[in-house]
Amino acid sequence: MLGSGADRRGRRVRAAAALTAGALLAGCAGGISSERAAGGYVRSDLGITVVPAAERADAPAVAGESVDGGRVALSDYAGQPVVLNVWFADCPPCRAEADDLVEAQRRLGADRVAFLGVNIRDDRDGAAAFQRRFDIDWPSIYDPTSAQLLGFRDSLPSAAVPTTWVIDSQGRVGARVVDEITSPGTLVDLVEEVEDSG
Repeated sequence: MLGSGADRRGRRVRAAAALTAGALLAGCAGGISSERAAGGYVRSDLGITVVPAAERADAPAVAGESVDGGRVALSDYAGQPVVLNVWFADCPPCRAEADDLVEAQRRLGADRVAFLGVNIRDDRDGAAAFQRRFDIDWPSIYDPTSAQLLGFRDSLPSAAVPTTWVIDSQGRVGARVVDEITSPGTLVDLVEEVEDSG
């Protein structure tokens, strides 16, 4: 006997969740084979996508409780470009890029460009320890179910971790980096390109 409809639906939901988790882990586990590209960017296997200003879609309403228990939303930074980075503590490329993100924030200026994280898969203590270890001073939305990522399905979706989006000062999705940010200059140049073209 195959079981009740509810049992089958439950198995399908668990299977879909396992496939999503597998896709996220595959993105995290991937190595970097990079080559120099125009503009000095280092492109990863999956790369950098920049959206022309006329084709940019509005960023989704990313919001939630932060790792430290406060409330944070992308809309808190209206009128300011935002670097939105998805990460989790056990992801090797997430750890590898953390210092580069901190340095990019320093170069860009926290008063000029906001940084916001989305932590998936971790418990709060693990996420908070990661932020302390790498001196990350921007907030991260605590999103263990990865629900925040679904909002990008109509603009620049990604199932890989890490993924970094650049939201322009008009609240539109201007760029996406799928995989590790391999140098602070890559992110600085990308943010400046998005803002200069927008």
